[in-house]
Amino acid sequence: MSANRFDERRLEVFLCQRLPGLQGAMQLQAIGGGQSNPTYFVSFDNRRMVLRKKPAGDVLPSAHAVDREYRVMQALAATALPVPPVVLYHAEPDIVGTPFYLMERIEGRVFPNNHLPGMAPTERRAIYLAMADTLAQLHAVDWRAAGLDGFGREGGFFARQLRRWQQQWVLSKTRENPGIDELLAWLQAHLPADEETTLTHGDFKLNNLLFHPRESRVVAVLDWELSTLGHPLSDVAFNTVTWRTLPEEFGGIRGLDLAALGIPTEHEYLAHYYRHAGRATTCQATPFHWAFAFMRWAVIFEGIAARAARGNAVADNAAEVGQLSRALAQRGIEAIHTPVPLF
Repeated sequence: MSANRFDERRLEVFLCQRLPGLQGAMQLQAIGGGQSNPTYFVSFDNRRMVLRKKPAGDVLPSAHAVDREYRVMQALAATALPVPPVVLYHAEPDIVGTPFYLMERIEGRVFPNNHLPGMAPTERRAIYLAMADTLAQLHAVDWRAAGLDGFGREGGFFARQLRRWQQQWVLSKTRENPGIDELLAWLQAHLPADEETTLTHGDFKLNNLLFHPRESRVVAVLDWELSTLGHPLSDVAFNTVTWRTLPEEFGGIRGLDLAALGIPTEHEYLAHYYRHAGRATTCQATPFHWAFAFMRWAVIFEGIAARAARGNAVADNAAEVGQLSRALAQRGIEAIHTPVPLF
């Protein structure tokens, strides 16, 4: 039995008490595909919602922060950035075994494959450019006006993050990965000045965006677990690693015929983002930022492997996905020596 199982009847009773007017019996459906916080569709006859909970068992400090997800989406509700409306947050483990929150379910499309199979080239291009537009919009959010003071610290983002990911690596390490060690040492020796501070998502990628059912338009940005106040170029590099990884390396598009598919090159995509973010002539991503992004990916996948070893992984393929850590660490080392942009 999964460590993330819980008493569905207890949840139903709780929700009926907290949300008067719910009609019919609750229906619960686990949403697969993710490797982080267990997520479920929660449906009644007259209301459809989504529940995200912290995983059961031992997890790394500061990871799986569903309280931060709830806070940032609640704050962003008053901005132009599209996010799902949140419903409630419950900090105690008495209902589903761990803290959880509820948000409204928005109709739309999630694209699990970066090459967008079955689409016309023009639609693929429009979807990718809409992703870039949304990232620029996210970085333009006035986080002070949104009430996100204290959501992170201003300046010094990469130095703090390196300390954090070094700690995450130590805590999740179940085997040697020399690539991660090499990346961490190189990044520490090449820290850039980074006084710029914006809201950052931390996991901004195609399958964390909800698109309109028919239009190439983002209707919600999802999965805010790693969000903080930080440097926008950390999001930019993380978002574009898909151009630098092969399809077998967690679904990258490297080596595909992008022109035939209609997908912008990395250069085109970055130029579009920089233009819409007002960065056409200012600070842009460097090899440091891509090396940092790949280091994060590698450590994240080591964490997935560690959770699989402990028996509290979220996805069934967690052990398999964890093996990608070595390949992605090598991509980070490659990025150190690669001109920007790569494609």
